[in-house]
Amino acid sequence: MNAPESSGAAREPQKLRSDPKSKNRYVYNALGVLTALVMVFPVYWLVISALRPNHEIRSYDQTLWPSSITFDNFARAADYENFYTAIQSSLIICITAVVGAMIMATVAAYAIGRFKFFGRRAFMIVLIMVQLLPPTAMLIPIYLQLNEFGALNEYWGVIVIYLVSTLPFATWMIRGFVINIPKELEESAMVDGCSQMGAFWRVIFPLLAPGLAAASIYSLINAWNEYLLAYVVLQDNDKYTLNVWLSNFTTSRGVDYGALMAASTMIAIPVVIFFMFIQKKMAAGLTSGAVKG
Repeated sequence: MNAPESSGAAREPQKLRSDPKSKNRYVYNALGVLTALVMVFPVYWLVISALRPNHEIRSYDQTLWPSSITFDNFARAADYENFYTAIQSSLIICITAVVGAMIMATVAAYAIGRFKFFGRRAFMIVLIMVQLLPPTAMLIPIYLQLNEFGALNEYWGVIVIYLVSTLPFATWMIRGFVINIPKELEESAMVDGCSQMGAFWRVIFPLLAPGLAAASIYSLINAWNEYLLAYVVLQDNDKYTLNVWLSNFTTSRGVDYGALMAASTMIAIPVVIFFMFIQKKMAAGLTSGAVKG
């Protein structure tokens, strides 16, 4: 007869012990929501400002929602001089730099992850140390080297800069996926008649898709959003990238904030679309590539 009472008494402390965990969960969820709101608010304000009339943007009485919505800012931004050539320049530079970085980083990561050679650990440390250097610290040496090779005001000069700047971290990231792929898969393919390179392209490369997705979005964001190096290297208005082209909205007469916000919104759209296409592979890439080092 005493068994039910003892079991009920045993359940009570268990419930009491679980209450602090549930309270902590609510606190963490609230902090997560607050952090998300703080991060999303600048993007929200950018889009809303792009839809406001110009007189409302310059007003001291700002509201979270515009009194009227207009698309004139987008039309003005699209009609601005060299808008379409800036799109062309950004696409040429960013796509070439990202594709080149992914090819070189994949080959380098495979060599580091699969082959043992003298100085491998030191080489990996150097990759991270190079990534820690701020681009502005290397601005003058980069400019002098590009000037010596005749790469100033040329697309390929900016492409080389973006490729080299994203290559170390992309190599390190993809290496994490290479070492997590069992060597037995390659050995089985080689037993079936594949060469080392054939086993890599047929077996290893398809399994690196999550890592390539994560590394490519990182490289694309870096190249797409970069301003200073492109501004220094490119000198003609018809070769400016989109971020450099945005400076045209600041003139001696003032700043056209409406068109500037609209242009900034349009510039962000390609990266968002690219991220939507690869978000699943990127989510897998950010977790599975860091299992072991």
